Amino acid sequence: MTDTIVTQQGKNHISIKDLPDLLIGADTMVPTLHGQQRYINFDNAASTPTFAPIAESVMSFLRWYSNVHRGTGFKSQLASWAYERSRDMVAEFIKADLKKQVVIFTKNSTEAINKLSHRLGLTKNDIVLTTLMEHHSNELPWRRAGTVRHVGLNPDGTISREDFLNKLKTYESRVKIVAITGASNVTGYINDIDFFACEAHRVGARILVDGAQLIPHRPVDMKPDDPECCIDYLVFSGHKMYAPFGVGVLVGDRRTFEYGDPQEVGGGVVDIVTLEDAYWTDLPEKEEAGTPDIIGVVALGKAIRMFETLGWETIINHEAELTAYALRKLREMPEVTIYGDTNPDNAKNRLGVISLNIGDVPHALAAAILSIEGGIGVRSGCFCAHTYVKELLQVDEKESKILEEQILARDRSNIPGTIRMSFGLYNTTDEIDRFIAMVRKIIAGDYDRGYVLNKEKGEYSNPKLTFHFEEYFEL
Repeated sequence: MTDTIVTQQGKNHISIKDLPDLLIGADTMVPTLHGQQRYINFDNAASTPTFAPIAESVMSFLRWYSNVHRGTGFKSQLASWAYERSRDMVAEFIKADLKKQVVIFTKNSTEAINKLSHRLGLTKNDIVLTTLMEHHSNELPWRRAGTVRHVGLNPDGTISREDFLNKLKTYESRVKIVAITGASNVTGYINDIDFFACEAHRVGARILVDGAQLIPHRPVDMKPDDPECCIDYLVFSGHKMYAPFGVGVLVGDRRTFEYGDPQEVGGGVVDIVTLEDAYWTDLPEKEEAGTPDIIGVVALGKAIRMFETLGWETIINHEAELTAYALRKLREMPEVTIYGDTNPDNAKNRLGVISLNIGDVPHALAAAILSIEGGIGVRSGCFCAHTYVKELLQVDEKESKILEEQILARDRSNIPGTIRMSFGLYNTTDEIDRFIAMVRKIIAGDYDRGYVLNKEKGEYSNPKLTFHFEEYFEL
């Protein structure tokens, strides 16, 4: 497989090793207690930056930017073509069949799941099976739609297949949808989607895969011609795969959306409106009310082209190399606790997401030190997966109740969590070395002692370093 991409001008063939130099903001310097340092971003599981070829494509498109659909002007027609071509590229990327399925653009994955939960028309007698591993976006919307039941975990934090099968047996035909993440944003575990899809279909249920974390790191096949193991519904977001502007994608059975009213109504979703009635237009426009995120969709199309040109083997090998390298370094320090699979030799079978704690240093403080003294961006807390993180940290029911009371009293100083480093295509082992050096400093207590906790936010700052953001960016 090739490991090159082509710039917008089509002249330069770039190796994946050159991607750090193509990163927008690769040379960004940020203020720290020890002077300006080059920023290291290990927060890719939350959102990714973008690359020059994608930015160049967006800038090239801006001269043609216009609203899509129904415009007679050349720019509108070109914009409509680019928008719909990107939709086709999404379908090709995940091997969807547009004769049977529809690609709907949304704001993000969260909106996509909310839209689907609305359109399925579930009742409180209907069971939604989700898991304790899920991001809130794949759990909270279902509470409004049906009755949610959670599949438990194994001691290592993976999903219990035994509990899953037991719950299918218990609820049988009442199970209407199995909502499961393709990969965890906390531990990087990759779930066996074929297994869950096949078992869901055995009881007549459908499956939704939250692909927000999986899609940027592994190929996905919706298998539209395999009724036993197909993915009925898939959601993911462009902002996690180097396409800025945050467009989301919902792909599913056309029949789900052809009948009934769309969740959002307004311009673009109707064929005709009278004072008494509105007649909905065809899919996918029926589910895309208002002016869409045209730029975001174009950026997503270009990002998909980059993924396809690089090739999955190259992507997986690079990210596995980073993950294995980091795990080996972290395992040398007994003070570091890693949550999930710690085996470097298994790096190809997981994502480059590592959640950890450093001794008894609060996770929020460790994250602040990494940023304020090391210029390293990570995320700390529960990563919108509170239930999962509490399970990993073994927070019992009594402790959980105390925490709830504190948080409701606007005191987040004791909120449980970890720090999370997550890798992108552009990260390097040299950057990991800088991270490891900072972890060693934290372990040794070699950091400034002037940090102040904001109890209401649960965040630390250091009064010795104040930020004047207008010096770096001004609207």
